[in-house]
Amino acid sequence: MPLALLALAIGAFGIGTTEFVIMGLLPEVAGDFGVSIPTAGWLVTGYALGVMLGAPIMTALGTRVPRKRMLMLLMGFFIAGNLISAIAPVFGVMLIGRVVASLAHGAFFGIGAVVAADLVAPDRKAGAIAMMFTGLTVANVVGVPLGTFVGQQIGWRVTFAIVALLGVAGLAGIAKLVPNLPTPENVNLRRELAAFKNIQVWLANGMTVLGFGAVFAAITYIAPMMTEIGGFADGSITWLLVLLGLGMVVGNLVGGKFADRALMPMLYISLSALTIALALFTVTAQVKVLAAITIFVIGALGFASVPSLQKRVLDQAPEAPTLASAVNIGAFNLGNALAAWLGGLTLSAGLAYTAPNWVGAGLAASALVLALVSAALERRETGAAAAVSEPVLVSAAR
Repeated sequence: MPLALLALAIGAFGIGTTEFVIMGLLPEVAGDFGVSIPTAGWLVTGYALGVMLGAPIMTALGTRVPRKRMLMLLMGFFIAGNLISAIAPVFGVMLIGRVVASLAHGAFFGIGAVVAADLVAPDRKAGAIAMMFTGLTVANVVGVPLGTFVGQQIGWRVTFAIVALLGVAGLAGIAKLVPNLPTPENVNLRRELAAFKNIQVWLANGMTVLGFGAVFAAITYIAPMMTEIGGFADGSITWLLVLLGLGMVVGNLVGGKFADRALMPMLYISLSALTIALALFTVTAQVKVLAAITIFVIGALGFASVPSLQKRVLDQAPEAPTLASAVNIGAFNLGNALAAWLGGLTLSAGLAYTAPNWVGAGLAASALVLALVSAALERRETGAAAAVSEPVLVSAAR
């Protein structure tokens, strides 16, 4: 794999760390600013909304900017946002810093996926995308736990300063290692938007919302589920999240490898297995060993589909992939928010802490249905094209 993928992975590591580390530092941030925990939660919500809105907006603004330069500009936003968070004198300023940092998220992964795919041979594109996303998965194993520890022991401002330094490392790596790939001809916003006339692009984004959201329906409520149902101590939750992150790393790499060989079958397998694993989690959550194993498996299956989903979008928008790719990154965050909300409704209704797992299983099954519909439409379109071309070939032969 090209060294340029390492630079992209470093940037992804920093972005993944800043996205999730705030969840473990909310009490400290809320205490310093004198706000409630729910108010501090806007630092999570604001970031997610920034990703969803920023992905298409930043990508659209950068349609005429060379992709390497755009990636560097995005890392600049990331660095600035985290520095603002680190030195924020009041809560409102920190919220602005979080939003500024979030603007880099979706566009970075969307453009980065296109660049990663362009760096390798056609039969290795999904693997290259997976390599970049490895930075995001490793962030959940290393960056988030360490960032939380540093924030709790030394201060949360130090955590965000360190994350900003990670952004500097990513920026330097991109500047040094990512080649100046030629900008595709006739690239403009109208051409990029035209990709969304293809129903397959929408189906791929729908699979992303439902398939990846399925994981977060359960994982959002993993702490009360594991302490109240599984009997784990509060201090064990960090290690269970590390286990989830390890599963994500393994699933991402394996999924990328097999997606290059058979993309749609990989989606069928991962989404089917994820549906079963989430349904079983309602039972295995009650036994510590089985719960830990299931958490690892859910992380692995959830991220096994990520390279396939991202490459599916690129395949369906070959002439204008950048905006479609970035929007798909926003779809991941939309899925997270939707699934967390639906899972929360089950708890508000008084159901058991395992109820969100059924929500996740339903979302994963729905994503599988969309995958089957997408494949059926593709087969029909291919058959229709073949039927149209056959008379032309026969006429030419005569």
